[in-house]
Amino acid sequence: MSAAGTEDYNDLTSFLGDYGLFQNLIIVMLTLSAFPSGYMTAIFVFISDAPEYRCKESIGSTQNSSWAGPDSCSRYKLNRSWDETEQCLDGWVYSTDRYTATIVSEWDLVCENAWKVPFSTSLYFVGVLVGSFVCGLLSDRFGRKPVFFSTMFLQAIASLIQAASVSWVMFCVFNFLRGFGQVAVYILSLVLGTEILRTSARVTFSVLGHSGGFGIGYALLPLAAYFIRGWRMLLVASGIPPLLFLSMWWVIPESPRWLLQKGRVEEAELIVRKAAKMNRVPAPEVIFRTGESLELMENKHEEKRTHTYMDLIRTPNMRNTTILTVIMWLSGSLVFTGFSLNTSNLNGDPYLNCFFTAAIDLVVYVVTWLVINRVSRPTLVSSTMMFCGVMLLATLLVPEDVPILGLVFALMGRLGSCGSFTFIYVFSAELMPTVVRNMGIGISSTAAHIGNIMCPYIIYMGVYSKVVPYIVFGTISVGTAAVSMLLPDTRDSKLPDLISEVRPIRRCCCLK
Repeated sequence: MSAAGTEDYNDLTSFLGDYGLFQNLIIVMLTLSAFPSGYMTAIFVFISDAPEYRCKESIGSTQNSSWAGPDSCSRYKLNRSWDETEQCLDGWVYSTDRYTATIVSEWDLVCENAWKVPFSTSLYFVGVLVGSFVCGLLSDRFGRKPVFFSTMFLQAIASLIQAASVSWVMFCVFNFLRGFGQVAVYILSLVLGTEILRTSARVTFSVLGHSGGFGIGYALLPLAAYFIRGWRMLLVASGIPPLLFLSMWWVIPESPRWLLQKGRVEEAELIVRKAAKMNRVPAPEVIFRTGESLELMENKHEEKRTHTYMDLIRTPNMRNTTILTVIMWLSGSLVFTGFSLNTSNLNGDPYLNCFFTAAIDLVVYVVTWLVINRVSRPTLVSSTMMFCGVMLLATLLVPEDVPILGLVFALMGRLGSCGSFTFIYVFSAELMPTVVRNMGIGISSTAAHIGNIMCPYIIYMGVYSKVVPYIVFGTISVGTAAVSMLLPDTRDSKLPDLISEVRPIRRCCCLK
């Protein structure tokens, strides 16, 4: 048998079908694992929100001496003229109309300490950046399953300990660890589903399952936050589901594709035989012959070896694919995450805004599933990003006395952002070969979260001018829409296993 990549693997496992009990169980389990990722990132909207605040009364103040000042960061001096002010020397009083406590009211992160709020959020994305880089390398070397469950445990424990933080510094440390675990779990659930499932089930899982699980988790966040008004208990509630999910170790298998790529043929065959038994279909006497299995994953130009991140730029096709994928993830994730964190700056109730945003996401996932196999991948990514950019830039034309129109444009932009980012996840998994797939998605995610580290500061500028985030996000979306058209269409194509099977990018008319 010649090395034919994914088509050969699909042929050898075709007796399993696409939607048997085994595949449906994998889809459900990995979808559930994506729930925490949906609310982990956006939870900052509620635990880091700044309630209304004012200076505490000065000790010894009387009925006729007001503590109030020209702003919330100063007060008029006691028994002095009304034009003399001083800092809030006795601290602040915070409104409890919306929250019983947030980290802002817990550690007085206002006025000269207001910078600590976006900084703590950025540290979460630093953890995401490091996690996507490190865990991509570890999972390609040691396996998808052990790294997946290890980081699931880290995600749960970090959330629970963070809820008991005694200082802002401790909160930041566990913010980093929580981000490290969250991104690894989310990426590895996508990689596991992509490599275990066959073509039809893979697309359904990626769009409706993986992305839909993220959206459902995001939609549950405002509901939980509405009933849990304290930041500590909200973090406890967020850490329990991933802890319970650890029991799925005995249900979710290792990726057979990864096992074959490592030459562990007997283990891969055992997983496939268990799947056949669950689906109640007969399995061939021999599924993978050792020699044939090695041909599935390597050829004479690509001997079996340990791959590194350098393989992502070693050949022209692989290098071009990596660069363009990194650009897509950088801009797509920046805009998508920016929308989630910008909920508090939108007009209206933050709980409803968060829920409406999540509802839009869920609608987009269904629409994406319906059209993803009918339109080329580059066209889908480009058109949705362009739509997002145009809607965001259109907010500049909205009169100040019609804020509801600006909210409509913003939510429409969210629709395009969610659609493009959903396509990017599916598209990237299909572009990257098995031997470096998790490293490729990991490095793309790393680049994306470099942008996300800047997200809180872009959102923070929205406190002074609500249109600034939209200008930044809109401009980035329009530029990336043009770049994404260079990538090859992977619709109805085999999943590449080898670097030599990576397709070239599409050339511009001005290039040779």
